[in-house]
Amino acid sequence: MIAAEKINITKAVRSKLKDINLENIPFGKYFTDHMLEVDYEDGEWKNAEIKPYQPLLLDPSIAAIHYGQSIFEGIKAYKNADGEAFIFRPLENFKRFNISAERMEMPQVPEEIFMEGMRLLVQLDKNWIPQQENHALYIRPFMFSSDNMIGVKPSDKYKFMIILCPSGPYYSAPMRIYVEEQYVRAVPGGVGYAKAAGNYGAAMYATAQAKKKGYDQVLWTDAFEHKFVQECGTMNVFFIIGNKAITPGLETGTILAGITRESVITLLKEMGLEVEERRLNIDEIIEAHKAGLLHEVFGTGTAATISLIKELRYKDYVMEFDVNSWKTAPAVKNQLTAIRYGQVPDTHGWMQKI
Repeated sequence: MIAAEKINITKAVRSKLKDINLENIPFGKYFTDHMLEVDYEDGEWKNAEIKPYQPLLLDPSIAAIHYGQSIFEGIKAYKNADGEAFIFRPLENFKRFNISAERMEMPQVPEEIFMEGMRLLVQLDKNWIPQQENHALYIRPFMFSSDNMIGVKPSDKYKFMIILCPSGPYYSAPMRIYVEEQYVRAVPGGVGYAKAAGNYGAAMYATAQAKKKGYDQVLWTDAFEHKFVQECGTMNVFFIIGNKAITPGLETGTILAGITRESVITLLKEMGLEVEERRLNIDEIIEAHKAGLLHEVFGTGTAATISLIKELRYKDYVMEFDVNSWKTAPAVKNQLTAIRYGQVPDTHGWMQKI
């Protein structure tokens, strides 16, 4: 087992930050000076090091490419007005990462490697954290199988890594969403609750078809009836119906248990709204819209934070919303933003100081 103090650090000779303007930076395009890399071999984690960001040298037979044992997480770090760096709820991402690892028959990553490795890495590259509104340092922990052989079985070797990228808003404008009825993201008994790479690859075709129709993303529905809503693109989704906030429940195992989702539920309750986590039929949504009771629809996620949905289309029925008149989604977004940037007290203990 690797002790946290045994993570070797090799610093970059020159920072790339001098060549990059962090204002209005696109999401996921530029990466910081360093990365964490740890090997799993012979049943134990070894060779933990933080080193300059660089390409990997991989054998063409590496198992991850052929059989898809690959998982990841998404986390964000922020700076307050005093320039102090904080990570938003990283322990929850650590827990979820190992839930994904178990489902994909991969080894558990020890807390001291995941958490301390992340802390040291962000501390080393904290100058990359933007301080502009709606900007952050995106943290991407990931693990993949690294056996060099062709054979359908769990690997004996794995790599765990963390890379960082400064980022601006993921969805900068309110979205138009198409309700998907043919293709599905996840089924009961599948890997929908895991943050597995294959989930995202399998979603790309349906998303591309929706974009050809002029929509930004799809609202996934269940695999059997194509009636019960699940996730919205890469986000969890909330509906403000009457005086309640309703979001699909997690009991079927087809929806990712979002950390932002959980945080939003907490804040909505503190705002006095009743929150229901349950199965939600698209017909119920349409009936609420026709009755004038569907007030707001928005997505939540680490990359997106909170994204407003200005149009929702199911078959030929189009639901349009005046997002400028909304109160709930903007209020919860403002509160979450204030907590993350240290503008209000963190009464929940969500922000971990670097």
